[in-house]
Amino acid sequence: MEQFKKGSVHFKGVVKKYGSVTALKKLDLAIDPGQLVTLLGPSGCGKTTTLRLIAGLESATNGKIIIGGEDVTHLSATYRKVSMVFQSYALFPHMSVAENVAYGLTVQSMPKRQAMEKAEQGLEMVGLTGFGSRLPSELSGGQQQRVAVARAVVLEPEVLLLDEPLSNLDAKLRRHVREKIRQIQQELKLTAVYVTHDQEEAMAVSDRIIVMKNSEIAQEGTPHDLYERPNSAFIADFIGDSNLIDCDIVSSNEDGTNIQLGDKQLRIASQTELSGRAKAVLRPHHVSLRPANRDAAFIGEVSYAAYLGNEIQYSVQSDLGELFVIAQATAQPISVGQSVGIDMPTDKMRLVPMD
Repeated sequence: MEQFKKGSVHFKGVVKKYGSVTALKKLDLAIDPGQLVTLLGPSGCGKTTTLRLIAGLESATNGKIIIGGEDVTHLSATYRKVSMVFQSYALFPHMSVAENVAYGLTVQSMPKRQAMEKAEQGLEMVGLTGFGSRLPSELSGGQQQRVAVARAVVLEPEVLLLDEPLSNLDAKLRRHVREKIRQIQQELKLTAVYVTHDQEEAMAVSDRIIVMKNSEIAQEGTPHDLYERPNSAFIADFIGDSNLIDCDIVSSNEDGTNIQLGDKQLRIASQTELSGRAKAVLRPHHVSLRPANRDAAFIGEVSYAAYLGNEIQYSVQSDLGELFVIAQATAQPISVGQSVGIDMPTDKMRLVPMD
């Protein structure tokens, strides 16, 4: 008999349809207790539908949803041991911060005094000690989102759900609040499912990322796995910046792979099962530029340059198409219009199918 641990989440062949529209194809996934798993993907890919199915805010058309060993497929949201943090904070404007945090506890019939004590503990956890008597309107966006996190955490859920929790915050606040969320999740050893369309955010907070496309899983793994070993052009382009260069696979065996890239034949150390046309993936910080000369592998011309403090970003027009290059700001800047030699290390290349 299959064993499920407290805080685990399992989808078994889960399908969600709205009439004739399939919002989620047959989905199988397993989330281990204590992990922060991010559902990542473009709008309409099915990630928010998946989260709402865990929360009980949507009902599965087919399949089973199991949380901590309990089949909750037909259980309403009220009776599931989950808490949700919404994109819009969803705080009551007429209640104090402490009353907002204590609200779910009082609904569960906890005595008000005890609920307020737990609310203060929750506010301390998110770094808002002393803010309990204020109204939500007196707080910044980042502080309001931390109140929403405290409200969810004090309920001691088996699973914490976060739906685009940082999308209303500016870049610096996003970084600060995501660090706080990750810290709380690790300290409490909570199982957390986090939805975002921001790949940098996903990379920063996740133990594991599930990338979704067209209502199904495109690839899942650690942030490092997805970045270093994408299984498709979509993943390579979605997880970080990539140069996707059309190539032809000439031959492949256990010793490596020969590819035709433009008018050059290159050898990649790894073997591939692909054949015919493919795409070579090369991250922009692996491409290097130097003065154009005869021994350069490829020649191009800089069409755009942007100084960003710790790095310089270039667009380079070449026979291989437009290439995106990131160089350290310590390097000598290259002017727009200048011809350059382009070096592309084959040990950093990955081959993926043509999409």
